[in-house]
Amino acid sequence: MCPSMTEHSTDYELVIRPKYGLLDLNWQELKEYRELLFFLALREIKIRYKQTMMGASWALLQPFFTMIIFTLIFGRLAKMPSDGVPYPIFSYSGLLLWTYFSNALSQSSNSLVENAPLLSKVYMPRIFIPTAPCLSGFLDYIIAMSILAVMMVYYHFVPGISILLLPLIVLLTFMLASGVGYWLSSICVKYRDVKFVLPFFVQLLMFVSPVIYPVSIISGKLQWLLYLNPLTGLMNAHRACLLGHSPVDFIGLSISALVTIVIFLSGILYLKSTEKYFADLI
Repeated sequence: MCPSMTEHSTDYELVIRPKYGLLDLNWQELKEYRELLFFLALREIKIRYKQTMMGASWALLQPFFTMIIFTLIFGRLAKMPSDGVPYPIFSYSGLLLWTYFSNALSQSSNSLVENAPLLSKVYMPRIFIPTAPCLSGFLDYIIAMSILAVMMVYYHFVPGISILLLPLIVLLTFMLASGVGYWLSSICVKYRDVKFVLPFFVQLLMFVSPVIYPVSIISGKLQWLLYLNPLTGLMNAHRACLLGHSPVDFIGLSISALVTIVIFLSGILYLKSTEKYFADLI
């Protein structure tokens, strides 16, 4: 080898070390790997509808048939109030957001354990794994929105200017599902029984959220208990901006946004503080 080439050659060594600081979030790294996040989200969509007879139609059927059952049981038999809105469209507008949240949360919470080979063999920002299911759920939400559009035409509902808040509400719901998913997916790596408790937790959360009933059904002195659940403000605002039947409750939405941001940021911090143990525990 030529001496001049030896003199100018340099060794390149990449050392990957665990992050120890709670606020040690490498934003540059997330930016460089951003294409991987979209690839993981696309993979979630392909896995979900692989070898299915009806494909993406399941995104329509799940909230639609749930709406029919709720209408028969709660709307017809139980005579559940719906703020002057026909109960089918009232329940579906809530189920639309709830279905996105519950599916995203369930898939995100189990994502780290289900992707064990990626954690132990491939380096990537670990936060992308529980984020991808929440991102891929947007497709189901958009598909299911077509049923609501038909119902709005049928029941003569026209959204007002508050429809401009819809992207913000969906974004906050994404952050809420992601934040809780960060917490539960990190805990699930160490305690595998979380996946057995999760379905009960999601079912219970639906009944303490205004999916099948309006907030007005609770007396004024106790309504603040409902607003401890961030889904309450998001559900109310979601219905109001889509149906235009009532003004948006900005106070309730602000409370939900504040709680959502706290859960989202604390979830990131908890995942970052525990990710250095994932490969050993998985």
